[in-house]
Amino acid sequence: LTPDDWAGAALAAIARGGIDAVAVETVAAELGATKGSFYWHFKNRDALIQAALDKWEQRRTEAVIEEFEREPDPAIRLKKILEAGFESGRADRAEIALLANPEHPAAVRAVRRVAERRITYIAEQLEKLGWDSADALDRAVVMYYVYVGYLQMAHVTPQLINEDSRRRHLELVFDAFAAGDLPARSMPSIRVRSSG
Repeated sequence: LTPDDWAGAALAAIARGGIDAVAVETVAAELGATKGSFYWHFKNRDALIQAALDKWEQRRTEAVIEEFEREPDPAIRLKKILEAGFESGRADRAEIALLANPEHPAAVRAVRRVAERRITYIAEQLEKLGWDSADALDRAVVMYYVYVGYLQMAHVTPQLINEDSRRRHLELVFDAFAAGDLPARSMPSIRVRSSG
C-alpha cells in the first residue's frame, strides 16, 4: 500500500462520518492492512488526516481549476465552474462533511484554503468579464455562498433539485452575478431600479 491508498481510505471515512470517522484501526481494516503498515507511512492519525485533506484539496480544487484553464473564454469557463460545482459537488460527501463541521484544526485550515482559492479563481474570471476587482470579489463570495447552500440543500432535500431545476438555478446564478450590466465607474455600488 502507498500513502495515497491510505489517504484515499481516510477520505472515504471522512465522507461517511466526518473527521471523527478516521480511525487508524478502521482504515487499516478496510485496506486489509495492519497498524504496522500505517506507521510505515505516517507518524500518527493527524498526519493521515492531513494526507486525506491534501488529496481532497488537490482533487476537488487544483485539478479542477487546471481542467478549466483549458477553456479560453472566461464566460464559458465560469459557466463550467458553476456546472461542475452544482453537478459534482453534491456527490462529494467528504466536502459536505467538511463544510458542515470540520472538527479538526487541519480540516478548518483546508476548508479555508479551498474556499479562498475557489473564490479567488471565480473573482479572476469575473474580472476578465469586465467587473472591477472589488465587485468581482463580492460577486465571487456570494456565488460561493450559493454553492455551499446548494450543497446543503441537495443533501437535505434532494427531491427539490432535479436535472432541469439545477440547470435553471445555474443560469440564474450566472445571470445574476456574472452576466449582469457592468456598473458605470462613477455609479455607486448600490443601484435602485427605476419604476418608469
